[in-house]
Amino acid sequence: MKSNSQSKRRGNTTIEFVLVGIPLIFILLSIFEIARGMWTYTTLAYAVREGVRYSIMHGQGCGSPNTCSVTVANIATKIQTAGVGLDPGSVTLTFTTHKGVVTTCTITNCLTNNTVWPDSTSNAPGNNVKIATGYPFRTFLAVFWPGAGAPVNDSGSFYLRSSSQEGIQF
Repeated sequence: MKSNSQSKRRGNTTIEFVLVGIPLIFILLSIFEIARGMWTYTTLAYAVREGVRYSIMHGQGCGSPNTCSVTVANIATKIQTAGVGLDPGSVTLTFTTHKGVVTTCTITNCLTNNTVWPDSTSNAPGNNVKIATGYPFRTFLAVFWPGAGAPVNDSGSFYLRSSSQEGIQF
């Protein structure tokens, strides 16, 4: 027969786990989710920087005349290659020349865009080119937010933005 004090101790253990264990598990999951968000942002920033580097090295006076004209598709391919783990259908790219001409598309749509960028009037050495990106980061922690609904909806998304701007080198 179990004594009354043993069953009380068992109840105390359960209450202690509920008060300490569950919040600790939530904190650990939050740390992993924040780390995933930071990795996503860093990958996005790196990818856009690589796209800008590619475009500035292919200006009017670049070494090989056959590769001086860069298309939106070439740059989008470079960004997709550098952005490992990013959904190409969700990454929005905005290309801006020094004259303010803007082209916007997702990576998936940009891969079929054979428009030369920057155009011949904006492709001179010293002219700035800018590429900006946006990416919706969806967190599973939204299921714990009141009113978020299931599955994660737009209230569980954070729009990560990154941009890079450089002057054409050649």
